[in-house]
Formats: sequence, structure tokens, C-alpha cells
Amino acid sequence: MEAKELIARRVAQELQEGFIVNLGIGLPTMIPSYLSPDIHITLQSENGFLGLGPLQGDPEFGVVNAGGKPCGLIPGAAMFDSAMSFALIRGGHIDLTVLGGLQVDCHGNLANWMVPGKMVPGMGGAMDLVTGAKRVIVAMEHCTKEGESRLLEHCTLPLTARGKVSMVVTDLAVFERLNGVFTLVELAPGLSLEEVTAKTSAPFTVSPSLKMMEGIQ
Repeated sequence: MEAKELIARRVAQELQEGFIVNLGIGLPTMIPSYLSPDIHITLQSENGFLGLGPLQGDPEFGVVNAGGKPCGLIPGAAMFDSAMSFALIRGGHIDLTVLGGLQVDCHGNLANWMVPGKMVPGMGGAMDLVTGAKRVIVAMEHCTKEGESRLLEHCTLPLTARGKVSMVVTDLAVFERLNGVFTLVELAPGLSLEEVTAKTSAPFTVSPSLKMMEGIQ
């Protein structure tokens, strides 16, 4: 199983019946494909939709997700302007947001919008989402292409938000921020605590109930 699929399958387990969920671009958009058929959620998109769904048939002009990709609408979906969309986010009406990340540190800080010196396509709604959503999950590969840990003691890239990350799901492990402490709660199948520790630059504690990820096959 590829790393991104494993991450998406594990994050899908965090979506609960009736949730209003905002998914970031890229990897997070894979998550609905692995959602249990018994779970019904409503997808919000900051470009002005509540009730996004899978694309069925030909794309309809203007119906795109926040990443600009064509998508569909479920029955009862609503469309509105950016003011209403960000009022939903800033008003605390989004139960969960799942975003990609460049770096996360043990203080719950997230950097996911720019690398100095490289082109910046735009911030989008990330700052508002991380601040306004009730729960924030970062879904990302554990290490960079160069093998460097994305989980750090302190982020070195410009921050998106401070202290707002609730959970981090990578291809190696799941970390929760419990009482302000970065805590390892799950390991990916076949990995040991020593292997994950060696690839993680952030200090963390280990949950006494540490276990292997379940239900991702």
C-alpha cells in the first residue's frame, strides 16, 4: 500500500457521523474514498460550498473544490459567497479539518503554506481553518524526499498557526497532542517504536496503550 493511501485510510476513521468536514487539497481529498458506508458527513469548501460530493458525469462549470478540481454536489447542497463560507469557519461550525503539512512541531504548531524562496500559490483558507475548526488533523508523509523528519521540536518554516494541531497521521505513525504533549499512540503495520523514534526529530511521549494501526487494509 502506498504511503498516501495508508494515511488517507487511517484519517478516514476519524470522521464521525454528521460531521461537517473541510478537507485540504492534495492527500486529504483522498479520504472520502475510504470512508465507511455507514458514516455520512457533509463536506464544506472555503470557496463557497456545503455539500460537495464525488463527480458524476460531466463537470459543471464553476463547481470545483478549493483546489480548483471539478467535483459534484449531494442533494441539499448549498452554494454561497466567501463571506458566508468564512463565517462558517471562523464561527466554529466546522467539526474537523484535515490539512497537509510541511512541518509540525511538538507544540502543536503547523507550517504548510510556503517555503521561502519558492513560488507561493496562495494561502487559501488554511489559517482560518486551523484556527476556527473544532479539531485539526494534519495528514502528511513522515519524512521529506531527502529523508528529513517533518515532525520537529520547532518548525523552521513560516507558521500557518500556533498550537492548533490536534493529531498528526503519517505513513509511519499517529501522534495526538494530549494535554499539550505530543504523544505517540499508533504505529504503522510492521514498524517498531525504535524505527519511528529514529525518524522523528520531535520529542514525544509514548502512550501506555500504544498499538498498531487497525482497519486500514
